[in-house]
Amino acid sequence: MQTENELKEMVRQKYSEIALQDKATNQSSCCGAGGCSTEVYNIMSDDYTTLEGYNPDADLGLGCGLPTEFAKIKEGDTVIDLGSGAGNDCFIARRQTGEKGKVIGIDFTTAMIDKARANAEKIGFHNVEFRQGDIEKMPVTSGIADVVVSNCVLNLVPNKEAVIKEIFRVLKPGGHFSISDIVLEGELPAKWKEVAEMYSGCVSGAIQKQVYLDFIGAAGFTNITLQKAKPIIIPEDILSNHFSAEEINEYKTGGARLTSVTVYAEKPATEKATCCEPGCCN
Repeated sequence: MQTENELKEMVRQKYSEIALQDKATNQSSCCGAGGCSTEVYNIMSDDYTTLEGYNPDADLGLGCGLPTEFAKIKEGDTVIDLGSGAGNDCFIARRQTGEKGKVIGIDFTTAMIDKARANAEKIGFHNVEFRQGDIEKMPVTSGIADVVVSNCVLNLVPNKEAVIKEIFRVLKPGGHFSISDIVLEGELPAKWKEVAEMYSGCVSGAIQKQVYLDFIGAAGFTNITLQKAKPIIIPEDILSNHFSAEEINEYKTGGARLTSVTVYAEKPATEKATCCEPGCCN
């Protein structure tokens, strides 16, 4: 069993490679990881090309949803994008916030940060910035964001509960998030956890859907809503790169279901008072 640090380093190395791949390669695999599929072209990501602010240079085809489409971003908002990659969601969010707003992308991969900053400079968006750091411990102050978005990133992080608590911390009271992610119902075969491409490919790191939603509620969020859901079907020619025919059949007949979900939730406008000693809340 790999440690959290080992898993994070594996993801960092894989996404450093992905930053140098073209969009077609990334879209025909699982989040850019593993071999390409000849069975389908676009396995996970939705079509961004119709959204205002779309920039093809920033689209690496790594997402599993369209969180910015559902995020209710308003002009002047401060938006944080977790796992910002080459800046795709940040630039779409900037289109919605306008010049009066601010967009902060956070990514822990140097190659992605460099690519995103170059894209921002090319576009001339000077109220979009990219910060390198872990999303379990974001390099931003508390209560700064009106909106947090993320696209197919939390499933890559070993400590998902910590990320959700961080989202609560950085949001302003009354702020909200819209996050697309991969969740699991049922159980994946044990070997999936041992295959690096299945983890960095946004699949084997997925947790149970109800556990995911429970983490959100336990952090203090309200109005938790599933905005969108779609099944994730992994083509057999990708599976066959890592598993035997018997193992593939075990997966297909085992009842496990992978789903891309877009989840919305709000931080309460007023936080509950807490008692510091007996009698202080009387």
